[in-house]
Amino acid sequence: MTDSTQIAGGATVSAAPGAGAAARVLPARVRDEIARREAAAERLIGWVQLAIVLFFALLYAVAPRAEGSAGQTFVPAVLAAYFLFTLFRLALSYRVTLPGWFLILSMATDVALLCGLIFSFHIQYAQHPAFYLKAPTLIYLFLFISLRALRFDPLFVLLSGLIGAAGWLAMLAYAVLADMGGMRVTRNYVEYLTSNSILIGAEIDKILTILGVTAILSVALFRGRQLLYEATQGNAAAKDLRQFFAPEVAQTITGSDHLPAAGRGETCEAAILFIDVRSFTTTAQGLAPEVVMQVLTRYHDVALPVIEAQGGQVDKFLGDGILATFGAVRPSTTFAADALRAATAVVEAVDAAAPDFAALGWPGGFRIGVGVATGAVIVGVVGAQGRFEYTVIGNAVNRAAKLEGANKALGVQVLTDGESLSLAQAQGFEASPRAVHRDRLVEGTGRRMDLVVLA
Repeated sequence: MTDSTQIAGGATVSAAPGAGAAARVLPARVRDEIARREAAAERLIGWVQLAIVLFFALLYAVAPRAEGSAGQTFVPAVLAAYFLFTLFRLALSYRVTLPGWFLILSMATDVALLCGLIFSFHIQYAQHPAFYLKAPTLIYLFLFISLRALRFDPLFVLLSGLIGAAGWLAMLAYAVLADMGGMRVTRNYVEYLTSNSILIGAEIDKILTILGVTAILSVALFRGRQLLYEATQGNAAAKDLRQFFAPEVAQTITGSDHLPAAGRGETCEAAILFIDVRSFTTTAQGLAPEVVMQVLTRYHDVALPVIEAQGGQVDKFLGDGILATFGAVRPSTTFAADALRAATAVVEAVDAAAPDFAALGWPGGFRIGVGVATGAVIVGVVGAQGRFEYTVIGNAVNRAAKLEGANKALGVQVLTDGESLSLAQAQGFEASPRAVHRDRLVEGTGRRMDLVVLA
């Protein structure tokens, strides 16, 4: 028995015996990816078949004719028929997902045309049907069987091999039962090789070889398909991971020789940018949940490209807050300047999108506050028991959050400290501060600092 899983768009992912459970537990997006790969494999098979028939046609056109032919040759007709069918199959594969019954029909056509060509030899050379059993053209049957392995589905290899074995068995039966001058079965190997006699053992060997090659390929593909499931699911998981982490963080996790573990980290100099929406919680309480989520989505759509354009990586979303880092995940020599540029740019971008927030149902103005701090931070993994988070820790993180909060007291939107501004200016930041509040105690930091207003 085999198992198949229906996916969006009508495509079907077939699974070999024992693979059904694995296929059913795959997420729909993973099954969809496997179906796309199988459809691409069918197109590849079509191109290979077209190349094969064109090669045979060229070989037939330039090769010297075999001597001893007394009857009509069917080779041109068979090649023409196979060319037309292959061309039709290839064109169809680009328009639709080829259904299973059509693929089986295609395999049966391959075998029928090959067997028909071999069958025609005894007519062409005016010999007993036993004559065609010695035709070396039979070896092309293995080419058709192995061609199905490009799909990575053992079911189709198995069916192709069974159809091929059945086709040759039918030709053997016809040769044995055909009269045309008496019984041709022999047990003499020399007589078999030198006359139109049939050695049953030799023909059984051919059928067993066909079935043996089919079985080996099927088993190999069965094992390979399990790896395909796992690899596709792992690849999909890695792609999904990139939607929840900055690309650099995802690459650090998925591209590492060893999975980052909790308790490990490294220290680096970085800039931390913290954004918070003014009065978000109190305003959101009076709105429908879908309005709140739509506003948040629009806000993130505006803010994230600005941060990333300046070389920042979003570390996490804190409800309506955004924590971004510069120089923590990806080394940078301009991290402080980049962070201050991003801070002012994101305020301008959010203010410019005010009509969008109003259209979504947000009452009043949609304003944000931004705090930027620089310093040494620890970048690493925190968590336990399978629940981990890749994050930054350090005084600069706390200071950025507290500077953002100090915006409210001063009635401004972007704050940094004097040390961070000096570092940014050394790195090429040219914008002049709007104001500087000297020697201010920032609540929650336990230290006094110069507060620099940028917006």
